[in-house]
Amino acid sequence: MLSSILGSKEEALSSIVYSYKHGFSGFAAMLTEYQADRIRGIWPESRSFDDDGYGPIPSRWNGTCQEGQNFTISHCNRKIIGARWYTGGVEDVDLSVDYQSPRDYQGHGTHTASTAAGSLVRNVSFHGLGNGTVRGGAPGARLAIYKACWGDSIRCPDAAVLKAVDDAIHDGVDVLSLSIVGTFYVATLHAVARGITVVFSTGNDGPLPQSLSNDLPWLITVAASTIDRSFPTEGQSLYYGLEDEGFRELFFIPSCFTDSLNSTNMEGKIVVCFDSINAPGAIASSAVVAIQNFLRVVDSLRQANAKGVIFARSPLGLLQDFRNFLCILVDNDVLWQINTYATSDASPVAKVRPAYNIVGSRVMSTRVAAFSSRGPSLRFPDLIKPDITAPGVNILAAMFDSYAFDSGTSMSCPHVSGIVALLKNIHPKWSPAAIKSALVTTAYTTDAYGFPIEADGIPRKLADPFDYGGGHVDPNKAVDPGLVYDVDPNDYFKFFNCTNDVSSCGLVDSRLYHLNLPSVSISDLKTSVTVNRTVTNVGDTNSVYRAVVQSPPGVDTIVEPSILEFNASKNTQTFVLTFKALRAVQGDFTFGSLTWTDGGNHTVRIPIAVRVIIQDYFSITS
Repeated sequence: MLSSILGSKEEALSSIVYSYKHGFSGFAAMLTEYQADRIRGIWPESRSFDDDGYGPIPSRWNGTCQEGQNFTISHCNRKIIGARWYTGGVEDVDLSVDYQSPRDYQGHGTHTASTAAGSLVRNVSFHGLGNGTVRGGAPGARLAIYKACWGDSIRCPDAAVLKAVDDAIHDGVDVLSLSIVGTFYVATLHAVARGITVVFSTGNDGPLPQSLSNDLPWLITVAASTIDRSFPTEGQSLYYGLEDEGFRELFFIPSCFTDSLNSTNMEGKIVVCFDSINAPGAIASSAVVAIQNFLRVVDSLRQANAKGVIFARSPLGLLQDFRNFLCILVDNDVLWQINTYATSDASPVAKVRPAYNIVGSRVMSTRVAAFSSRGPSLRFPDLIKPDITAPGVNILAAMFDSYAFDSGTSMSCPHVSGIVALLKNIHPKWSPAAIKSALVTTAYTTDAYGFPIEADGIPRKLADPFDYGGGHVDPNKAVDPGLVYDVDPNDYFKFFNCTNDVSSCGLVDSRLYHLNLPSVSISDLKTSVTVNRTVTNVGDTNSVYRAVVQSPPGVDTIVEPSILEFNASKNTQTFVLTFKALRAVQGDFTFGSLTWTDGGNHTVRIPIAVRVIIQDYFSITS
């Protein structure tokens, strides 16, 4: 790093005052102000990207380390083996504030990269919260960075993303992890056809139905869910200030969306109000809108020099660090108690204790996050999307030159990407479809105590396949799924009528539920529909599997044959699923499942969604 700034190894060595290597990694050096500015906060030098113990870069790697502003070839190593950046289609306002290089400006890329494949780093925390050892899903994997997103808003032009995908295919990546939402990225099909697994986030527009993005059948589309960790104080918070700051005046207002924010003296007070979803008369169209409202309120209160804010129950899972500004999320019961006290005391006051860690069985988990976008797909209702859910709420990972919490499907996506890298290492001959199948069919839908996974929203509900696909990812079980639903990439090309010219793709007149996917969605069942599925045995050579069917309500589901036998000469079997409507009704989707079990270690479960209808283009109104 110093050599790239000072011009030679000799100059770099002579500038070093101290080198730290026993308890932590770092150095002290004598530099000019200009030289120090050039290396300040070197995100590639985060401990999560340390290449200690790595061997030479694989000879099959065709990538490059592209230089730019505050980024030189020396910033790549045996961990970060490639870096490129793309400005085509990027607006000037985004370019003007960002680094003209692969360097991360907003922190999003550093966080997601370290979540996917960050090296193991001990004694990490966010001011004591979440303390422990941090590592990526595949800590031994190498990283190639393709910067196609820019500016404060992290905008990702299609042209830049497509070029990044094209270069990644050329460079020889094994997994593409894209924590973005976008348009019809058919170009990713060509990556899948070359054996590259492509993982996308589902988006943060939940909890509204039909709000997801990245709904193509060859992608692994990932929802976000909570983990068994919380940070309680009086509510939930990332507050880490001093406990002896004393009592502050408590000020209660019915809504944070009134002119009183600007007209009332808030200085030094802790304000209690409804959040953006519970505000009287307010309707949040999505979590994105609610988050924007939430941040606007916090900004207004900070400008008014308020000490902090207590929000009524927020289902967003949105804990953020506002440094010296208190932000506490409470439920409606606690809010009522605070309100009762505040209205009965002439001079109500409050004192907030710093948050602390709770991990394990005392935390109710798992729940699909309210912000996580939901199915069904508007474009392709014959697909169940998302495919799976993974941790995406209050995830601690590298951020610039430190570590911080962040939430979103951007955080859940790299969890799955890391798991995919591990699976490809263990099963190098598995196709992207086989890997996807292993993840979906081994996912769990109840927690360790038998409670079903819920989906946060207003109100909270039991989760269904349009919230989490097959369920919550279980990497240990995915290693040995027993059976997989494989898909030849040529089938994708056939269904989408694609050639090597991406622009010529277009869905042909065929139903997507005929693809050999690890799920079934029938969006317009009138009388009867029959689909075929083929499974490949990747478990014990001599195996017998029996079908266990949970029919969607209002539907009769028949499996033929109901017993599958595998041996050395027969490792694939095809079965037929027949769905029959039990009544004529213009209904909504109902859900079920098909599980193949060998009576031992393998239960291979696929989700089923069926909507019974009377006629096409019929709208239910009230």
